[in-house]
Amino acid sequence: MKVRILSAASRDLLQGHAFYERQRRGLGDYFLDSLFSDIDSLAITAGVHTISFGAYRRLLSKRFPFAVYYRVEEGDAMVYAVLDCRRRPAWIRRRLG
Repeated sequence: MKVRILSAASRDLLQGHAFYERQRRGLGDYFLDSLFSDIDSLAITAGVHTISFGAYRRLLSKRFPFAVYYRVEEGDAMVYAVLDCRRRPAWIRRRLG
């Protein structure tokens, strides 16, 4: 299965990188490596994750408190958002709108 990261999800990843890089130099790069590894796993596992917030499936990151929200559309895993799980559920619901 092909995995596509939409522009909004790319912005989420860059914001996460900036946040962790401010915490400790190099941690932002580790964040991106970890999240891209999780996202790459969708090529094999897309569609098996629980449905959250409507029609989005949620893949929880293995290393960081982030979730990847995606849909399977026409045989592709479309990543719509990569969000911090520590945010309020109402905020996440609005963001996924």
